[in-house]
Amino acid sequence: MPRQPFQVLIFLYRVTPNGNVRYAVFRRSDLGAWQGLAGGGEGDETPEAAARREALEEAGISQDLLRLNTVGRVSVDHFSDRVSWDPELKEIPEYGFAVQVTSDRLVLSDEHSGYAWLDFDAALHRLEWDTNRALLRELHHRLTGATS
Repeated sequence: MPRQPFQVLIFLYRVTPNGNVRYAVFRRSDLGAWQGLAGGGEGDETPEAAARREALEEAGISQDLLRLNTVGRVSVDHFSDRVSWDPELKEIPEYGFAVQVTSDRLVLSDEHSGYAWLDFDAALHRLEWDTNRALLRELHHRLTGATS
């Protein structure tokens, strides 16, 4: 069954004992690019259900999700399943989510070759795609009130 024409992006974050926020970024095994956890909907999944599944599959995380308001747009050219989508479709929405975790240790799937816990500025500069950066900016603002 082909994936649905939407993408989800999940940022994990934790608050350190001294009150600083750290964000997890993940290195993709196939491209070497750094990003949040990402994936698409399967079957009749909603974006929320897809995000919960992806967080569990890719990092062993099952906590509640925070839905972000920013919706990115990703070219269909990045997805092999585009052949089953409407040929007029040029971009798909990328819905953002966040999960607060308490441990800095994660169990990764084979989709990622590593991860790093970074402060906002370092995470922002490490991320490969603009949509990831836009979603991280919203999350950081919601958590700290700081603007970037």
